[in-house]
Amino acid sequence: MTARARIDAVLEDARRELDRVEPEQLADEVANGAVLIDIRPAEQRERDGELPGAVVVDRNVLEWRLDPTSPHRLPLASDHDLRIVLVCNEGYGSSLAAKSLQDLGLGRATDLVGGFQAWRAVIR
Repeated sequence: MTARARIDAVLEDARRELDRVEPEQLADEVANGAVLIDIRPAEQRERDGELPGAVVVDRNVLEWRLDPTSPHRLPLASDHDLRIVLVCNEGYGSSLAAKSLQDLGLGRATDLVGGFQAWRAVIR
């Protein structure tokens, strides 16, 4: 029997706290005021394409850009009640990042199930 990796447990715990968005629901979320944040690296965006309507924020500065109390925040990060939907390539890193935003008090932060790849499969 193979031991379970700790990161799998951390991911599972993070996702319990998230109201994750299915790819088919993404357009409705945005239409209802959610801010779409693409945290994929530049190489993935260049390879696979941009996510229409998304604000690109590098993962390594995400918390500083979206924390309403940070002097380095983006103008859109003015309220802790902001609905934020994070998108990574396949929906793993975005879950951990969304939990990190929740830990900063952004309780409505979440992510896209399956990430960009799942969204792209749905719109094709």
